[in-house]
Amino acid sequence: MFSSKNRYVILVASVLMQMCLGATYAWSVFVIPLTNATGLGLGDVQYPFSIFYVVFPLTMLVSGVLINKFSTRISATIGGLLFGGGWLLASMGEGHFILTILGIGVLGAVGVGFTYLVPIAVGVRWFPNHKGLVSGISMAGFGGGAALIGQIAGRYMLNFNATPFDTFRLLGFAFLVIVTLGGLLMISPPVSAQNPQHASLPWKTVLGRKTFWILYLTMFFGIAAGFIVNTNLTKLYQGPNVKVALAAVSIFAVANAAGRILWGFIFDRIQARTAIFVNAALQSALLFGHFWLLTSSTGFLIFSFLMGLNYGGMLVIHASASSRYWSLSHVAQVYGWLSSANILASQVPVLAGKAYERTGSFVVPITLAAAGLLIASLVAIRQIPPEEDAVRE
Repeated sequence: MFSSKNRYVILVASVLMQMCLGATYAWSVFVIPLTNATGLGLGDVQYPFSIFYVVFPLTMLVSGVLINKFSTRISATIGGLLFGGGWLLASMGEGHFILTILGIGVLGAVGVGFTYLVPIAVGVRWFPNHKGLVSGISMAGFGGGAALIGQIAGRYMLNFNATPFDTFRLLGFAFLVIVTLGGLLMISPPVSAQNPQHASLPWKTVLGRKTFWILYLTMFFGIAAGFIVNTNLTKLYQGPNVKVALAAVSIFAVANAAGRILWGFIFDRIQARTAIFVNAALQSALLFGHFWLLTSSTGFLIFSFLMGLNYGGMLVIHASASSRYWSLSHVAQVYGWLSSANILASQVPVLAGKAYERTGSFVVPITLAAAGLLIASLVAIRQIPPEEDAVRE
C-alpha cells in the first residue's frame, strides 16, 4: 500500500500513462504512409481516428461510474490491456484495414476510455489541495505525448524503412507494458475526511443541476474551437512559407500540454466559474482577432500558441471544476459525462471544412465559434454559483 511519501511515484506513472494514451493525437503522422501502404484514399485512412473520438467519450460515460463501483486499479489495468491490444490488432491490418479500424478506433478507444479518467481521479485524491495543478500535470501527458510519439513513429518509419503497421506493433507492445504496469499503481489513498469515499451519483443528481449543463456548454464550444483550429492549421496560414504552417502544428501541441499545467496552477487560486469565464473569453477574443493575427507569420504563430495554451487549459479547468462542484470521489463520473461533448464537437471540423469548400475561408465557422464562446463565458460567470453556494443549487 502506498503512503503519502510515495504519491509522487503515482504522479509520474500517471504522466507516463497519459503520454501513451494520447498517441491517437499523432494520427496525422500515419496518414500519408497508410495511403501509400494500402492504396486507400485520405478519407478512408482517417476512419480509425474519427471512430476513436466517438467511441472514446462514449466509453467514458460508463467508465466514470464503474471506477467508483469497482476500483481505479482494475479499471486502469483492463484499459491498458485493451489499449495495447488494440494497437497490436491494428498492426495486422495491412491486408485487412478493417482490423486497424477495429484495433485503434474501437478496442483502443475503449481502452483509453477506461484508463484516461483514472490518473486524474487518483491524482486529485492524493493531492487534494492542488487539484488543478495535479490534473494539469497528468493531462499534459495526454497532449504532450502526441508530439513525442509522433516524432518516434515518424523517425522509426523513416530510418528503418518500417511500414505504419510495423510501427503500430512496436507501439502496441510499449503501450501494453507501460499503461498496464502504470495501471497497477493507480491506488487511491485511504478513506479520510479529506478523501471521503462515496457510491456513484444518481444521474439526476448530476444532470439535474444547471451547473452541469453550463459546464457542458462551455466545454462544447471550447473543444469545437480547438478542433476547428487544430485540424486546419496548415490551411489557416496563407503565406508562402510552408515551414511556418508546419511549425504551428508543433507549437499548438506543445502549448496544449503547457496550458494544462499553467491553467491548472491558476485554477487552484481562483473560483472555478472565474477560471471558466476568463479561459472562454480569451479564446473568443483570439478567434475574433484572427482577422489581424493571421496576416503575418509572426501573428499566425502567436495565434497558434495562445489557442493551444487556452485549449489545453479548458480541459483541465472542466476536470478540476467537476471535483469542486461535486467531490473528489465523483470527478471521474462527472467529467466522464462532460466529455461526451467531444462527440458533438468532433463533427464541427467537418462542417468547417464544408464551409471552407464553399467560401474559400474559415471566417464563418471561426466567427460562430468565437460568438458561442463569448456567450458561454457570460452565462458561466452569471449563472454558475460560487462554490460555497453550490451545495444549495
